[in-house]
Amino acid sequence: MDGLTAFWAQSDSVGRAVALLLLGMSVWAWATILWKLRVLRRVEADLARAVPAFWAAEGLDPAVQRLQALDREGVLAPLVAAALTPVPAHTVSSLSGRGAQLTRQLRDALHGSVVHLQSGQVLLASVGSTAPFVGLFGTVWGIYHAHMGMAAEGVITLEKISGPVGEALIMTAAGIAVAVPAVLAYNAFGKAVARCEAELEGFAHDLRELALQDRAG
Repeated sequence: MDGLTAFWAQSDSVGRAVALLLLGMSVWAWATILWKLRVLRRVEADLARAVPAFWAAEGLDPAVQRLQALDREGVLAPLVAAALTPVPAHTVSSLSGRGAQLTRQLRDALHGSVVHLQSGQVLLASVGSTAPFVGLFGTVWGIYHAHMGMAAEGVITLEKISGPVGEALIMTAAGIAVAVPAVLAYNAFGKAVARCEAELEGFAHDLRELALQDRAG
């Protein structure tokens, strides 16, 4: 803590701006991590409960009602709506077969649900890839600023250099500390999103078969 205080006191506006940027990146990344952790946990729990409840219902209307009650993040309801929405007549889409229409509608709905699950991933990847370089820039600038100050005094000794250099290296450590949680969260969330996407794809395939059978009947 003393090193941070000394660095802040000795730094100029550029060094302080870099420190504040790292702080903002950290806060932003952690806010995203906590939000995505909540969302993905809810989605995985909803998929485990809502999909079996949908297929166990005694009719289509009760099935839809059950699913809507359990689908808190709204990733399943768009698929059901897409499967049940008829294509308007006399359109280009209506010229294709019913199977192609359903595939198109379900694909669009699935894409929207997956985009919702992937929200925040770009931010985590950006923070994880850029924070170390931002910290390194802060270190280089801090060393440069310290050397310029000592050169202006006209006296440069090892004792005078070691302190400012050590304090400037804190910026590199800060950049790594910001990046590591973002990278780990990005990888963990990527696996969770892939699991959810596989479940959604399976549900969409089953809905397509159900809709085609209902239309044929």
